[in-house]
Amino acid sequence: MKKYEPIDISGDAGLKAYGKTPEQLFINAAEGMYDLITDLNRIEEKKTIEVEVKGLSLDNLLVSWLNELIFQFDAYGFIGKEIKIIELAPTLALPPQGGGMGGGALAVTQKYTLKAAVTGEDFDPDRHESRLLIKAATYHRLRIEKINDIYEAEVIFDI
Repeated sequence: MKKYEPIDISGDAGLKAYGKTPEQLFINAAEGMYDLITDLNRIEEKKTIEVEVKGLSLDNLLVSWLNELIFQFDAYGFIGKEIKIIELAPTLALPPQGGGMGGGALAVTQKYTLKAAVTGEDFDPDRHESRLLIKAATYHRLRIEKINDIYEAEVIFDI
């Protein structure tokens, strides 16, 4: 099974990622995005950062995850190579006390949390190839689905 593949999108960049588990899917999507930015073979594992994001759905969580990694690159120059998912789990959220519409059942919503350790280094333009400058992961054509026991995601990046 391949981890990811680029999608040819006019004016933007796209990626299809695959995984046997949601965790593997999220790792492969991040690696694929990093591969759009630079040659991963030149990234050294010099430091580790911890990342935590939340989302209302797995789709929303994927966009939040990739956008947090883009933020780490844009703001701090950090680019990852090795990714370990510490937690990817749904959580139940109750509405705030006293904020209901009167009697009746409480609306419980499910949210998702992703915690990961990302190991890599600060991007060095003298050592690292510059490929694409990714601005954001978008919701355009975003999808995650399970096909024949393989999770597949498609995400488009604004460049």
